Amino acid sequence: MAGIGFELRKLLRKDSLLGLVQAYAYAGVIGSGPWVLSIVGMLLIGFLSAAVVVPGSLITQFQVSVTWLIAISLIATGAVQLAFTRYISDRLFEKRDELVLSNLNGLLLVVMGLCGSAGLVLAFTAFSGHGLTYRVLMLAGFVLLCGIWVVTILLSGLKRYKHILLMYALGYGLTVVVALLARPWGLNGLMFGFVLGHLVLFLGMWLIVAAGYPSSEAMSFDFARKEARYLSLMVIGVLYNLGVWTDKFLFWLYPPTSEAIIGPLRASVIYDLPVFMAYLCILPGMAVFLVRIETDFVEYYDRFFDAVRTGGSLEYIEDMRDEMVYAVRQGLAEIAKIQALALLFAVVVGPAALEALGISSLYLPLFYIQTLGASLQVGFLALLNVFFYLDRRRLILGLTLLFCVANLVFTLITLRLGALYYGYGYAAAVLLALVCGLYFLDRRLGKLEYETFMLQ
Repeated sequence: MAGIGFELRKLLRKDSLLGLVQAYAYAGVIGSGPWVLSIVGMLLIGFLSAAVVVPGSLITQFQVSVTWLIAISLIATGAVQLAFTRYISDRLFEKRDELVLSNLNGLLLVVMGLCGSAGLVLAFTAFSGHGLTYRVLMLAGFVLLCGIWVVTILLSGLKRYKHILLMYALGYGLTVVVALLARPWGLNGLMFGFVLGHLVLFLGMWLIVAAGYPSSEAMSFDFARKEARYLSLMVIGVLYNLGVWTDKFLFWLYPPTSEAIIGPLRASVIYDLPVFMAYLCILPGMAVFLVRIETDFVEYYDRFFDAVRTGGSLEYIEDMRDEMVYAVRQGLAEIAKIQALALLFAVVVGPAALEALGISSLYLPLFYIQTLGASLQVGFLALLNVFFYLDRRRLILGLTLLFCVANLVFTLITLRLGALYYGYGYAAAVLLALVCGLYFLDRRLGKLEYETFMLQ
C-alpha cells in the first residue's frame, strides 16, 4: 500500500469535515473496492439470473466454480506476488524503469504457462465427465485470474490505485452484463461472461503498465536471478493466502458440512454465504487502517529513518520513534472501535438481511462470529503492514505460518465439536496471530533505535 498515503494526505490537508470524509471514503474504496466488486458481481449474477428463471442448480455451479478458481489462483500465485513487487520496487529505486514491463511479461509467461499446464491436466482428468466448453472456460478463467493477481499487485506497488479500481469496475460490470445476456446457454453462458470480463480486466491493466513503463525489450527474466529472489516473501505470500482459505477448504471437503456441486468441486451451504457477508463488513476498518497507518505512521517513519541516515540528534530520533509508536497505537485503537461498530451493525441488520436473502435465522450466530473474525483480520493486516515497513520479514513469516496452522487446527477441532462451534476456529486463529503480533510489535518498537543503528 506504499504510496496511497500521498493521496490521503492531500485530502486531509483540507482540514475540514468534507476532507476527512473524502479521505476515509477514498481509502475504503481503494483498499476494499476491487475485492468488494468481485464478490458483489458474482452475487449479482446469481440474484439476477434467479430472477429470470435460470435454474438454481446452474447458478450454484457457476458461483462454486468461480469461488474455487479464485481461491486456487490466489494460492498458486502467492509465491510471486510480494516477491515480484519487491523486485520491481528495487529496480524503480535504481531508476531502471525500463525493466518493469519486460520482467512483467516474463513473469506472466512463466506463471500463466505453469498454471495453464496444471489446469489443462485437471481439466481433462478431474472434469473428464463434463462438456469440453465448460472445461475450456474453466481453464481460461483460471489462467486469466493468475495473470490478473500478478498485474494487480504490480499496479498496487506502482501506486495506480484509481486505475485498478476503474479496471475492476469495468471488468466485473462487463462480466455481469455478458453473463446475463448469455444465460440462455446455461452454465457455459455464465462462465463465458466471467471469462470475457476478466479478459478485458487483464488486458486493461497490462496496457496501463505498458503505457506507463515502456520497454525496448519484449521479455526479460531478470526477476528469476538468485540475487533477485526473496524466498521469505515467496513463502509469506503462499502462507497468507493459504491461511485465509484454509477454513473454507475444510468446510468444503468435510462431507457433513458440504455437498458435491460439479465434478470434484464442493461447497458448504451453511458456511459460504455468512462468510462472504461478513467480509463485506470490513470496509470501514480497511478505510481506517489505510488512513491512519498510511498517513500518520508513514510520515513519522520517514522522518525517523531520514534522521538516522542524515545524522539527526538523538532527541529528535527518539521523538520520531515515540510519534511512530503513538500513531500505531492510535491506528489500531481506531480500527478496533470502527470494527466494533461494524459488528454491532451486523447484529442489528443481520436478521433482516438474512430474511431478505431467504436464509434461515439459524445462520445468524455463524454470521456474527465470522464478522468478528473478519474484523480481527483487518487488525492483523495492519500489523503485517507495519512489520513490512520495518522490514521484519522473518517475523512476518512466523506470524503467517502461525495463522495458517492455527486456522487448520482450530477449524478441525470445531468441525469435530459440531455446528454450535462453526466459525470459531477461524476467529480464534486470527485472534491468536493478532495477539502474538501485538506482543512482538511492542517489543520491536521498544528497542527500535538500537536495532536500527545496529543494522546501519
